[in-house]
Amino acid sequence: MSSQLRRELAVPTVQISNDHVTVTEWCFAPGAETGWHHHQCDYIVVPQKNGELLLETHRGPETARLHTGQAYFKNMGVEHNVVNMSPHEISFVEIEIKRHI
Repeated sequence: MSSQLRRELAVPTVQISNDHVTVTEWCFAPGAETGWHHHQCDYIVVPQKNGELLLETHRGPETARLHTGQAYFKNMGVEHNVVNMSPHEISFVEIEIKRHI
């Protein structure tokens, strides 16, 4: 799926990528988005700034509030587009946990 509006893209900076984890800092200008993506790993998000996100999902839009330092966990399989709805820049660190079989 694609969003109806043309938005600025959030800026990802990969800090660590190895066989165990990928750690990425995401920086969003107001209104910026990640683009639609599918999470193939379990992941943890650690907000660096308070803010509000719009999560565009196949079930419809959802709102998520970020609180500085308050981490949350999601299971693999999530598919969405993440949009910064805050009037200011926000950022978070995403830690993808790679599975070993």
